[in-house]
Amino acid sequence: MHFYQTSFTRPGRLLALVLGLATRGFLPPGPAAAQQVAAQPPAPVGAEENFNDPFESTNRAIFDFNTHVDKIVLVPVANAYRAVLPEPVRDSVHDFMRNLNGPIIFANDVLQAEPSLAATTMTRFLVNSTVGIGGLFDVASKLNLAYHSNDLGVTFAVWGFGAGPYLMLPVLGPSSVRDGLGEVGDSFGDPGNMIASNNGYLWASFARGGVQGIDTRSRNIESLADIERTSLDYYATIRSLYRQRRAAEIRHEQSNVPSVSPVGGDDTPAAPISYQVAPPAEASRK
Repeated sequence: MHFYQTSFTRPGRLLALVLGLATRGFLPPGPAAAQQVAAQPPAPVGAEENFNDPFESTNRAIFDFNTHVDKIVLVPVANAYRAVLPEPVRDSVHDFMRNLNGPIIFANDVLQAEPSLAATTMTRFLVNSTVGIGGLFDVASKLNLAYHSNDLGVTFAVWGFGAGPYLMLPVLGPSSVRDGLGEVGDSFGDPGNMIASNNGYLWASFARGGVQGIDTRSRNIESLADIERTSLDYYATIRSLYRQRRAAEIRHEQSNVPSVSPVGGDDTPAAPISYQVAPPAEASRK
C-alpha cells in the first residue's frame, strides 16, 4: 500500500494506533499472573474490588467477542510465530520492539517528574541503540539498567485525573476513559509514528504494532490459557488484573506488576497476584 508523503494525517495515525492496539487488546493477563492465580483459594465474587464498571453488560458482550477472535486469529498466529522463529530470534524481536518504545517512555518519565527513571530510560535507549545494534540486543539490562514501562495514561493519573468508567473496547480490549485518551496521545507523540507520518510509511506503523502484539501474545499462550481455565469469572479476572496493573504502574512498582494487555507493550517483569478461582468444570458467569 502506497501513500503520498502528506497523506498520513491524524486519521492515518489513529488507524495505525488501532492496529497496534488490536493485536494486544485481545490479550488478557499474561505470565505474571498464571501460577499465583491458580494457587489462590476461591473468594466471594465482588469481594476483591469495587470497580467502576457501569457498562458491565455491554463490556461482557464485547469481551466475549474479543475472546473468540483471540482464539480464532491471534493464538494460531502466535503459535506459528513460535514455530517458525527460534527463541534467540524472537528475543531479539522483543528487545527491538521495547527499544522503539524508549522515547515515549522517556517523555512520560519527564512529564511525571521522575528524573531517575528518565535517566535510566535515556541511557538504556542510547546503549541498546548503539552497542545493542539498534535494540536487537538488550545490553543495558546486563549493565543493571532495568527496563520499565510508562505511558500517558499513567502520567494523567499522576497529575490527578481519575480513570473514569472501565471500558472493554472491541478489538482493543480492556481500558478506561483516561487510559484510552493516553493511548491516543502516546501514538501521536511517538517519534516512530511521526517519522512514518512525515515520510508516507503507513505500513511501518502497522507492521510495528502487529509484530509487537504477536510477540507479546506468543509469550503468554500457556499462562493465559491457565488463567481462563481456573477463573471463576474470566471477565472479572481480566478486569481485576487490569485494575491492579494500572494501580501498580501509577505507583511505579515496576518489579511487581500483574501482566495484563499492555498499553504500549506488556513488558514489565512477572509478578504474583491473587484472585478468585474455581475448578474449570464449575466456572460460571453472572
